This record gives sequence, structure tokens and C-alpha cells, in this order.
Amino acid sequence: MGNAIPHVRSAVGKIRGGVHVQHHKNTADQEIVRLPAPDKVVIPMQMNIGAPCAPIVNVGDTVSIGQVIGDTTAFVSTPVHASISGTVTAVGDITLANGVSSRAVTIESDGEMRLFEGLEPPKADTREELIAAVRASGLVGLGGAGFPSHVKLGFKPGTVDTLIVNAAECEPYITVDNRECIENSWDVLSGIQILKEILQIPRVVIAIEKNKPKAITILSSIASQIEKTKGEISVMQLRSVYPQGAEKVMIYSATGRRVPAGKLPSDVGCLVMNVASVAFIARYIKSGKPLVSRSLTVDGSAICTPQNVRVPIGMIIGDIIEHCGGFKVTPHKIITGGPMMGLAVISTDIPVMKQNNAILAFSKEDGLKKETDCINCGRCASACPMNLQASVIARLAKTGDAQALIRAGANVCMECGSCAFSCPAGRPLVQNMRLAKSIIREAAKSNG
Repeated sequence: MGNAIPHVRSAVGKIRGGVHVQHHKNTADQEIVRLPAPDKVVIPMQMNIGAPCAPIVNVGDTVSIGQVIGDTTAFVSTPVHASISGTVTAVGDITLANGVSSRAVTIESDGEMRLFEGLEPPKADTREELIAAVRASGLVGLGGAGFPSHVKLGFKPGTVDTLIVNAAECEPYITVDNRECIENSWDVLSGIQILKEILQIPRVVIAIEKNKPKAITILSSIASQIEKTKGEISVMQLRSVYPQGAEKVMIYSATGRRVPAGKLPSDVGCLVMNVASVAFIARYIKSGKPLVSRSLTVDGSAICTPQNVRVPIGMIIGDIIEHCGGFKVTPHKIITGGPMMGLAVISTDIPVMKQNNAILAFSKEDGLKKETDCINCGRCASACPMNLQASVIARLAKTGDAQALIRAGANVCMECGSCAFSCPAGRPLVQNMRLAKSIIREAAKSNG
């Protein structure tokens, strides 16, 4: 395929390390199915990297789809909206998949799925208006990170020359970004044009792994129609190597630029947006309907009928699994997100959040490697795209020496899991990386 397709080119930079994981893209050809409205949703107030929202509704209130039910004055945060219409039956604390406690609003459905009357397309003709509109939409990065999108768009004018649309979807099993490219390709290109024109970004690269040929063909065809003479929008094929979709890795693959430690993508002239986030912006500007639902891949050896589904934010994952036929065997592990960077959960009685892109359930046969002693083989270091020595950082984490961990580069870790995947001893290297980061954070708090 390669450069034979118009507007398709190969990656500029070849990433260091990484691992070749089995793709398991079992649902790649399955269209996204919108599930029926659930009887209730539980909507957390903490659904982004940043400050949590405070509920602004009370028990007994009647709410409609798209109505704001939680907000905050903090800049690094996004409002939360009702995803079904009905009555607020509880406002209290819940525990999220990552173990964090969050306030949440429970809504019992009235069966009407009624839209809030105040919804209308936002004014977004200027940079300031677009950023305000994106914040009001409640959008966070839909690829899994959960970073508030309006913050990412707030770079200094003239500092960004390249918009990179992340359609890599390098985690095994997950296929919803692939389906977004295929089913909503015009939304993707419309969102690109909005960002490109209003934010005055000269060049756009849609970066996608080679294992998605249908999406590549569709996007390149549309891009060539839009940019017949200018050539400012191109599709870039990436090697199918994990973690190709990581932000810093993608910037290097697409532009050859390296983001220094402690710096942001905008510091090297780049803005990276998930493809589903870009498509959502286009739909929001047209309709004014905020982020109240999202697409998920439901898959894994314990799932009866793997498929891609569209669900309201706050729907209980157990209910989603039931709509997919339930479990065909007793699950050994259930994960929200991908198998490399997702979070294992101990219960299916937790809600879907904005940044969740998959629910995976595996049988005992797919269990983890048994942990044994480190044999100092160095495979973790060879696999790390950030050139870190995970085994060294793991040992330092046990000492609690924050300064030694900083010198070893623990804060640079993106927690991609390449080290753990490569480790023949089954060491919990990612967990040790997270421990190392927490030690550094606690030390910083203690030092004022």
C-alpha cells in the first residue's frame, strides 16, 4: 500500500524500543452499535486529569440530556453533563477504577431520553470562542488520558505549526478509533478544518498504524478531496509497534521532533489530538450537544459477544457486558481500557467515564506470568521508548529515595507497560514506576 495511495506517507522518525504485541483487533469490522438507554447512570464528578467538579443538582431534581450537573471554576477541569433524562436519586461518594474516591450523581431514567432545551450550537469563530466552547462541551482526551481538551488548545498563538491527529490505536483489542475513522470520516475531517483554520495551524498529519488499511484508504481519499492543491492535510502510516500512539512517541514518528523532559508538545510546535476528540468537536460545533456518550470496545476471551458499542457516560459496566451476552466463562480479570495501560477492576458495578475506550474481560487461561526474581537481562531497558532502566527504578522505589528516582528519570515514564510486557520474570514494573512517581510527589509536598 504505502505511498501508492494519494496523500499517504511514511513516518519521519523511527521510535526507540517498543514491543510487538498481538493486535487482537477482533471487532475491527463491526460497526458501533448504540445500546438502549439504561435504567440508571452513575456520573462521577472526577472524569479528567485536574480538579474534580462539584455537583450542582440535588436529589429529586429532574434533569435532561446535556444539562450541566457538575462544574468548577478551576481551569484544568471540564463540566459534567447528564447523559440520560430522569430524576436525580443520589448524590454521594463512589470509588473509581483507579481507587480514587469521587462524588457522583445517580440519575434514574424516565425512559424519554429528552434533550435539554437550552442546547444550541456554540459561537466559535475566534480562538477564544473555540476554547470556551470546547470547555463547555465537557471534552477530555478520548484516547484514555482524560486531559481537558480546552487546556491543550490554549497554546500561545503562532507556536504550533503541526496538528497531529492520533488515530494509531496501538493497544490490543481496542477498535473504536478505527471505526470512528471509517464511520465518521467526514466528522474527522470537519473537526480538522475547524482546528486548523481557527487556531491557524499550517499543517495537519493524521497518524495511523498500518494495520488499519480501510481507515487509511477512506481518510486519504477525503483528505485528497479537501486539499487537492494545498497538500496541507496528509495521512501518515506508522509501523504497528506499541506504544506508537503515545504522545511523545507520535510526535517523533510524525515530525522527527523530540519533546524534552518537562516540556509540552507545543514547545516543539505540535498539538496532538485523539481522532475521536477531533470528530466530536465537529459534531459539537454543529449541534451544541455536549459529551454525554462515548464508544467502547467490549472484548476479551471471557466475553460472549465482543462488539463495539455506544453508551451513555455513567452506564454501569456490568450492564454493558450483559448487553454483549454476558460472560461465557468466569472472568479472571476485567480491565477498563487496553491490556497494556488499562486498569483492572474488582467489580463490574462501576460506571463508564469519559476517558474509557474499552471493557475487556479475560479467562484464567490469559492470566499473568508468575513473578520470579529479576535476572538482569536488560530487556525492560531495550523495550523502553523513553530510554529508562525500569529494573533500576524499581529497586530505587523500594528505598523511597525521591532524589535518586528523579535522577533515574522516573518522572519521564509514560507507563506504557512495554517494560513489563518484555520482562521474562513477570515483574510488576509499571506498578513500581507508579510507586516511584508517588514517592516523588510526596517528597515535593513535604518540601513545600
